[in-house]
Amino acid sequence: MAEDTTPQGTTPAAPPAAAAATPVAVETTPQETKIKVRKPRQRSCDEKDAKGKLCGGHLKRWYDYPKDVASKIGKDAEIYRCEFCKTLYKPDPQQLPHSYTLRY
Repeated sequence: MAEDTTPQGTTPAAPPAAAAATPVAVETTPQETKIKVRKPRQRSCDEKDAKGKLCGGHLKRWYDYPKDVASKIGKDAEIYRCEFCKTLYKPDPQQLPHSYTLRY
């Protein structure tokens, strides 16, 4: 029934195949991971994006980080990572570490 609606003597326009066939290669440089120090009792990310909007993601303890992060921060370090922007946070130097807090 769709063929009956087109007027006779005209051909349907073909989609531009050249534009769809050649994908544009976009070069992306790997972003450098930001490493910040947590403020006292800080629980959420305070990083701002390009528009100035606050991220506000929760800081999660990151146990299994890659080797390149371990080379920058140190082995077996207490590291927190924002759940949205992936910014890394070192613990506050004035606070006691949260590692091994429940010892009996």
